[in-house]
Amino acid sequence: MGSRFDEHERAQWSGRAIAYRDSLAALCAGPASALLDAAGLPPAVAGSGAAALSAGVAGSGSGAAGLSPGAAGVGSGAAVLDVGTGTGTVAELAVARGASVVAVDAEPSMVALARRRVPGLDARVAVLPDLPFADASFDAAVANFVLNHVGDPLAALREIRRVVRPGGRLAVTVWPHPPPVAQGLWHEIFAAAGAVRPPDLPRLEAADDFPRTVDGLCGLLRLSGLADVHGAEVAWTHDTDAEAWWNGPAAGIGATGAVLSAQDGPTRQRVRAHFDRLTAPFARGGRLALPTRAVLAHGRVTSPSPA
Repeated sequence: MGSRFDEHERAQWSGRAIAYRDSLAALCAGPASALLDAAGLPPAVAGSGAAALSAGVAGSGSGAAGLSPGAAGVGSGAAVLDVGTGTGTVAELAVARGASVVAVDAEPSMVALARRRVPGLDARVAVLPDLPFADASFDAAVANFVLNHVGDPLAALREIRRVVRPGGRLAVTVWPHPPPVAQGLWHEIFAAAGAVRPPDLPRLEAADDFPRTVDGLCGLLRLSGLADVHGAEVAWTHDTDAEAWWNGPAAGIGATGAVLSAQDGPTRQRVRAHFDRLTAPFARGGRLALPTRAVLAHGRVTSPSPA
């Protein structure tokens, strides 16, 4: 039985895979290549379509969290679990690097979309903190922004760690707090429009939360039982169409979408007016260039999970 936070997240994402793909999925793809580097996957073969795919993901800091591609000894054909696959961006890149990938997501519409995106992908519905795999089933696991969407991040990490073999690596990202420019713009927009956060919008229990910083995320990985933990911030500029940046929250996606959906008509109109005004300084050739960043951390499994 999930927490109220978990139940809200499931409802918030239900049936929204296409809306997410067409709006905010490109933002979440930003650190994907660095995430796979941190998990120890080798790079795609230079000059191949796979390498071009990997290079096309906008991120910075290959090996930024203290690990170069392949440094963990995860070779071609390694079994990799992509937790919270969403539209399958990370899974597709991992396949391009030669991995044998299993992908899971709590939202069935995301799983269906990932299967269509990556032919032959083993994609399944699974809800943390319960994964349908035996202990030590994978050589590595990645979770891109998954911990932002679970009610008990430590329990989620411990479950992911359970299914990674000793010697394997686990790499995760979260959005930082205070938020970067891209996400912080929405706080400014809502404040200028007089939009109010719904009082029933759930937050994590204080005992389950952690600082959304490099130190905070690394500390959580250590609490989960991982060793050789390293972390860093990955920064990039998110290039997007202005309507795509609006349409994600307008479709009710994420915490920003929950706030926007709760506003009455006049307030929503003010939000749109301030959105246009406050994003204008970031307009470049008809698109928006929004600075953003993520916190990336990874660690090594050194022993089987406790029974």
